[in-house]
Amino acid sequence: MSEPDRVPARSERLKFYQVGSFAAGNRLVDPALRTVQSDEGRTNSITSGHRACQGCGEALGARYALDAAMRAADGRIVAVNATGCLEVFSTPFPETSWRVAWLHSLFGNAPAVATGVAAALRVRGRPDIRVVAQAGDGGTVDIGFGTLSGMFERNDDVLFICYDNEAYMNTGVQRSGATPPLARTATTEAAGPEPGNRFGQGKNLPLLAIAHGIPYVATATVADLHDLEAKVRRAMVLHGARYLHVLVPCPLGWGSEPRDTIRIARLAGETGLFPVFAAEDGVVTEVTPIRQRQPVEAYLRLQGRYRHLFDAQGRARRPELIARLQAIADRNIARFGLDRARVPTETAATVPARGAS
Repeated sequence: MSEPDRVPARSERLKFYQVGSFAAGNRLVDPALRTVQSDEGRTNSITSGHRACQGCGEALGARYALDAAMRAADGRIVAVNATGCLEVFSTPFPETSWRVAWLHSLFGNAPAVATGVAAALRVRGRPDIRVVAQAGDGGTVDIGFGTLSGMFERNDDVLFICYDNEAYMNTGVQRSGATPPLARTATTEAAGPEPGNRFGQGKNLPLLAIAHGIPYVATATVADLHDLEAKVRRAMVLHGARYLHVLVPCPLGWGSEPRDTIRIARLAGETGLFPVFAAEDGVVTEVTPIRQRQPVEAYLRLQGRYRHLFDAQGRARRPELIARLQAIADRNIARFGLDRARVPTETAATVPARGAS
């Protein structure tokens, strides 16, 4: 039975019972709606032995995403991995933590390599083998942007996953095109009238992907792994170019506690700084509403890269700058209709549906 027939398109949020106990909730949920990780027969696409930092969001995101893709493709996948943290901590020569057909590309050409793999499989009459490409934000938003845009333009049959930790973490925490305003990095010091990364710089890759009119674009975080798996499943049902942008907090680069990785990822969504949505053929079709809205300060305080915005007692030292970040979050909430109690005041970006290739 094919994956679309076997797995419903919907997902179900966990409901917790017996508060104060160790019950995990939804013990009687339909097996088809359970996470891939609850299956003892999961592929463990990236397994033990890697050298990721404690609390690494990227290692967690990659495990869930690739295992979900493997289940959707019945184990027939080729993964192309750009240079970056994920590649470095998982494949220290001569060892590897990967249990899939896996290729290492250069920093900026993973989309082109994945395109070549997909074309070769098509020529050999093996369209059943699916191709997934992976990169961090540096290899996606900056160095690999040209080849990624080309992949989108050609509508190549590749699922490209960006694990976004908002800087070049592997080479010393330098600023990338995905680094948010005011964040301190090795190349954006906390000094001057706009300490840290400047406002108005960088790229919004999910919106740029939507503008290409490709079959599927989605965002996700490691705070909602059921949502991440569901979006991978949906992407694997489709053909053509697909893009998944996953927020993966980095304790080392963000100056946060390893135990706070999931908490920070959840706050990114609850503040509106990282809107979670999906789009098909250039039109936003699904948004994840904010259940309990939080101020951006709750998100910033947990991260050392924003420490310059607060004094030793934790009070806001630069409230006018924090207010500018809050305005960005508020605009995201209005644009995507993330607040259930509010009507969107601005339509999310849409483009005409792309013709079949």
